[in-house]
Amino acid sequence: MRFENVCIESLAVALPGESWSSAAIEEKLRPLYERLKLPAGRLELMTGIRERKMWPPGTRPSDASAAAGKAVLEKSNLHAGQVELFIHAAVSRDMLEPATASFAHRKIGLPPSAQIFDVSNACLGFLNALTIAGGLIESGQIKCALIASGENGRPLVEQTISTLLGHSFTRNEIKPYFANLTIGSGAVAAVVCHRSMVKGRPHRLLGGVARAATRFSDLCQGDTHGAESLAMQTDSEQLLVAGVGLAQETWNEFSAAGGWAKESFDRFICHQVGSTHRRKLYEMLGLDLAKDFSTFETLGNTGSVALPATLAAAIDAGAVREGSRVGLLGIGSGLNCLMLALEW
Repeated sequence: MRFENVCIESLAVALPGESWSSAAIEEKLRPLYERLKLPAGRLELMTGIRERKMWPPGTRPSDASAAAGKAVLEKSNLHAGQVELFIHAAVSRDMLEPATASFAHRKIGLPPSAQIFDVSNACLGFLNALTIAGGLIESGQIKCALIASGENGRPLVEQTISTLLGHSFTRNEIKPYFANLTIGSGAVAAVVCHRSMVKGRPHRLLGGVARAATRFSDLCQGDTHGAESLAMQTDSEQLLVAGVGLAQETWNEFSAAGGWAKESFDRFICHQVGSTHRRKLYEMLGLDLAKDFSTFETLGNTGSVALPATLAAAIDAGAVREGSRVGLLGIGSGLNCLMLALEW
């Protein structure tokens, strides 16, 4: 896919005020650690994640999505009435029906003329939504869209702790639950528009490539657990191998189709899983780790929010400047991979 007129006009993040350190989570799991003789500190040591943020109990994904949506409109030179499309692109949803976009649309104060819907594709939802909005803008059907993701990891982490403490698991049996403890919460939103609506330098979405490897769809599966909880099990070792392999296939097509050699990028931002995933990914693709920018150390894995929120953090830190070419390397359960080129 290629775009000529699609721009990220503004980008904003909303984060919870409550922090959960990896050490604090391990303290909650002390009975399990003592019974299985697990060394304290292994969670941070294996993932590089020191802490993650959590919304207060009772927070709905639409609340988080709306907080980011309001924040991005405050930064934007455009106003809510110009938004013709609104997409809620998170894993987290308020309920099965109606679309979570319905609740967030009302809370943000978007116009009734805006088309709204949810896009859900594990951790790739936000990037998928960028390409959907981009296609509609490029074809001339709309000129302005707002995309928001609000992820709430608290129900999953709390349920995982309860499950681990409530059963007599062996060391081997706790492995499918380990990835759950890396999950955090957050929200991000972007105003995406036709370049003719941009004041100042346009931050252009250039294009990208997507690939799927659905034979690995059983490696990470999550679902509701009762009325307010979530459950997930992950084969982390096989997911890492399969995910990096899919990323290699996608990168080969991405660099060939777009003519985007690795040397042409000033910065890379990948999905924020942890230190091992990042190292393996960069090794496999032959990319310079010095060009990476990460937030997993303090935010954990925030699902669909992770990559765009890290892009926002890189911009705020000056790691992405005007004119920087950025490679967005997204991957999610399913397995699915989407790589996009952005000229900031």
